[in-house]
Amino acid sequence: MTEMIQYHRDDQAYGVICLNRPEKHNAVNKEMVEQLHAVLQQAKQDELHFLVITGAGEKMFCAGGDLTILHGELTPDEAFSRLYPMKEVLHEIISFPVPTICLLNGDALGGGCEIATACDIRIAKEDTKFGFIQSQLGIIPGWGGGALLYEKVNSSFAFQWLMEAETFEVEYLLERGWLHRTISKQEWGNRELILQPYLSKSYQQMLLLKNQFKLKLSSLALSSLMSEEVRNCATLWDSPKHKEAVKGLLSN
Repeated sequence: MTEMIQYHRDDQAYGVICLNRPEKHNAVNKEMVEQLHAVLQQAKQDELHFLVITGAGEKMFCAGGDLTILHGELTPDEAFSRLYPMKEVLHEIISFPVPTICLLNGDALGGGCEIATACDIRIAKEDTKFGFIQSQLGIIPGWGGGALLYEKVNSSFAFQWLMEAETFEVEYLLERGWLHRTISKQEWGNRELILQPYLSKSYQQMLLLKNQFKLKLSSLALSSLMSEEVRNCATLWDSPKHKEAVKGLLSN
């Protein structure tokens, strides 16, 4: 059986985690959450200079949570128990000891944007689109990614994006600071070129730089805010608007 989360340590001392479920737009199910947690623990032991997170396929980095698992018929308590483990994964990413770089090989929606926001650097392929669309579905971000967004971009823009649930092109998100760089389709296959600014840094440099950033983020306090967001999302899970929205998505 193909692993839904692939991990390897490159010869140049960085790690790569790949969401490997392209036939389902890399949507995250229970097994992927468990595998993500396991590979993050392994990666911590590998003395990486930095960690890359990307997705398989050409079109989608991640479509968010798998609706066959996160369906609309869950009680708030059931929803919380299914959402919370991925919040813990996102917190593992933000508190990872060296920088994390999200290579957005395609579009990201909902929880896919939450994963990307948990990373320190976001680099996107041209002509891709990204949306915190959760409020269109009658909920709010369910893995703590909304709390993270307030730390990564201007708070007024974060509030607007979470509330209006728009899907934006790369140029707009570069201007807003959510994306750091875009890469042409022709250059996307040259990972060494994309990662060049990071390959020249030493392990000790990366540790010190990431530690400084973690102090700015106050990651322990942020974990509490993320948990509160997960709980708040779960309270909306059995609302008529959310049930109707999920039913519509599953029927497409």
